[in-house]
Amino acid sequence: MTKAEAEMNSGALTLRQKFARGLALFLPGIFLLGFNIGTGSITAMAKAGADYGMSLVWTIVASCLCTFFMINLYGRYTLVTGETALQAFRKHIHPAVGIFFIVALTFGVCGSVMGVMGIVAEICHEWSKSAVTGGIAPIWFAAGFSALVFFIFWNGNTQFFERCLAVIVAIMAASFLINFFIMMPPPVDILKGLVPNLPAVLPGSEKTPLLVIASMVGTTVFSGLFIIRTTLVKEAGWTLKDEKIQRNDALVAVVLMFVISAAVMAAAAGTLYAEGLGLTKASQMISLLEPLAGPLAASIFAIGIISAGVSSQFPNILMLPWLICDYTDTPRNMTLPKYRIMVFLISLLGLVVPLFGGRPVLVMIISQAFNAVILPITVACIFYLSTRTELMGKYKNTLVSNVILTAIFLFSLFTSVIGIKGVIQAIAG
Repeated sequence: MTKAEAEMNSGALTLRQKFARGLALFLPGIFLLGFNIGTGSITAMAKAGADYGMSLVWTIVASCLCTFFMINLYGRYTLVTGETALQAFRKHIHPAVGIFFIVALTFGVCGSVMGVMGIVAEICHEWSKSAVTGGIAPIWFAAGFSALVFFIFWNGNTQFFERCLAVIVAIMAASFLINFFIMMPPPVDILKGLVPNLPAVLPGSEKTPLLVIASMVGTTVFSGLFIIRTTLVKEAGWTLKDEKIQRNDALVAVVLMFVISAAVMAAAAGTLYAEGLGLTKASQMISLLEPLAGPLAASIFAIGIISAGVSSQFPNILMLPWLICDYTDTPRNMTLPKYRIMVFLISLLGLVVPLFGGRPVLVMIISQAFNAVILPITVACIFYLSTRTELMGKYKNTLVSNVILTAIFLFSLFTSVIGIKGVIQAIAG
């Protein structure tokens, strides 16, 4: 090898190293994005777009701003104190608070695993009809994707999970963005949607705009996101000198949340809403979109939903063992048999819907009720912790921060009441 070739290889290696280091800075944010944008988010945004066009874009903006503020606040607490959220709840509030979050979030995740894999399997089944008469049975897709996620868990570590998520999230984002340009509604409708408003109730509709708004907020401003954020910040080894990195990482995640959510809403608004068609679940998008936008657009949307579902399954199956490690302040060694058994059992829940048919309606309803209760408590906990001088010192909340937190708390109570009412109506119905 000549000297010039050696220098060229050295330069290429340095470039790769720089790229790897740059990517590593945003992996925690990408992990949060994969966690946050799942089939639940896709269904909520598609439902909003199909029923109300782009008139609820303001809800996505408000939700993303709340999420950015909360991610930063929880992240800053860990930067200052070195404690994760569950450790802080246990030490400075009460151990029962930490246990409550472990139980409630795990319950919600179990319902999510069933719902996510059920939707992904339905979408794949619908999509496969174009290649196989009658389509491939949903159970095979659910088993295949569940096995893939568990295989990656078995063979990887946290950084490996994050890199896998980065690839899947990139595919998801690209799919929805391409669809946005294919099926984009009039730009003036998008601009009008930035102005807060409440659309009229659809005749004969089972859901009011308030319940749709509550579901959109619930899928974006998710308590588990903020709890896990503190774990990722601590594991990354960030300190106060990395506050700018932490903020930029959160900003990238939230901007992508907005772009992807708005793109999904636009896809439904530009087709289903324009044609006066409704939507009850995300899997309908495939059969409804194809006649309106063509098989290419339907296929791209299907790839996006599948990527969203798979990306959210990674954090879902890891939630319980990570929370336990966090609460007990022990290393996150996912190779321990007890954690592998936990993850395996949670992964099996992905087979429930395709195997037994229908939807686990009762489980999903109860898990939604838990999520509705968790958010105000999550806001109240960080409010208490971040205003304590003995914990935060000169970094405790400013008056402006407390005003914003109060507004978010009241907003979370409002959406919680709406969500709980919706759950009660669903049970009564």
